[in-house]
Parts: sequence; C-alpha cells; structure tokens
Amino acid sequence: MRDIIITLAEIVNNIHDILTDMFGLHMTDKELHFWIIGFMGMAIFFFVYIFFKLLEKLKWSTTVFSFVYTFTVMIVIVFAIELQQAITNRGNMEFADAVMGLWGFLVMFFIYAVIALVIYFAVKVIKK
Repeated sequence: MRDIIITLAEIVNNIHDILTDMFGLHMTDKELHFWIIGFMGMAIFFFVYIFFKLLEKLKWSTTVFSFVYTFTVMIVIVFAIELQQAITNRGNMEFADAVMGLWGFLVMFFIYAVIALVIYFAVKVIKK
C-alpha cells in the first residue's frame, strides 16, 4: 500500500514537472491543485453524468444508484482506514486489506441481491 501511494505521489510530481517544463508554469501547490483537481473533477462529473443517465433507464435504477454510491463511499472508507493504520502504526497498511474489505461488501451485497430476487420472483408467482 505504501508503495502504491509513493508511486502515485511520484506520478503527481512528474506531472507537475512536465507542466513546469512544457509550459513554463510555475504554480504554487494551491494553484496546481485548483487547476488539476478542477479539470479532473469536471472530467469525472461528465463521465458519471452520462453513466447515471444510462442507468436511470433500467428497471431497478434506484438499487443500482444505491450500490454505486455505497461502493464509492466504501472505497473512501477502506482507504481512510488504511491511511489511519499507517499514520498511527496500529496495523499494517496493505492494499490487499483494502481489496479484501471491498470484497466483503461485494459478497454481502451479492447475497442480498440473490435473496431480494428470490423474494421478488416468489411474490410475482404468488400474485399470478
């Protein structure tokens, strides 16, 4: 996990150096964050907007929206826990821990989905 964070930090630093070298931009961290996060956020927004517009056409769109939102929140929580472990030295900061935590959510959601589908189809059969 630390290696991944260090690699990501190096990538960000390289992008900063490229911007400085190519365009002669000498920005402070705040200015760099303003522009990079701003553009990145807008790119993600448009992707999510199109994705959600497609999802709303599905029969169970509320369930899908709920899953996507919950999964996103779970990713943030899992990585926050791993960072907390690194900062406090109470546990090992490992990417595998984060992945396993997310797998736990996915497995439990799959079990819920199967049970919900069984109940849904059973109610449909009983109503006929």
